[in-house]
Amino acid sequence: MMNFLKKAMDWVLEKEAEAAKGCHADPKDIQKQIDMIEEKKAALEKRYKEEIAELDHILAKLHNIKAQSLQCQRD
Repeated sequence: MMNFLKKAMDWVLEKEAEAAKGCHADPKDIQKQIDMIEEKKAALEKRYKEEIAELDHILAKLHNIKAQSLQCQRD
């Protein structure tokens, strides 16, 4: 499915590039698209950083738990 969406987006972008070359694309419309994609990218980066931080927190706790369990095996 993602491959299809990627190909579809590439096709749309090719058509927009052709329209721009033929002076049929409004720069304001393209700027709106740029702004929209930048907003989506920023939101995705924020969510990614938050989720990575949560996973790091979980990993740190798991490493501590593992260290404690290893102490039990030594005793």
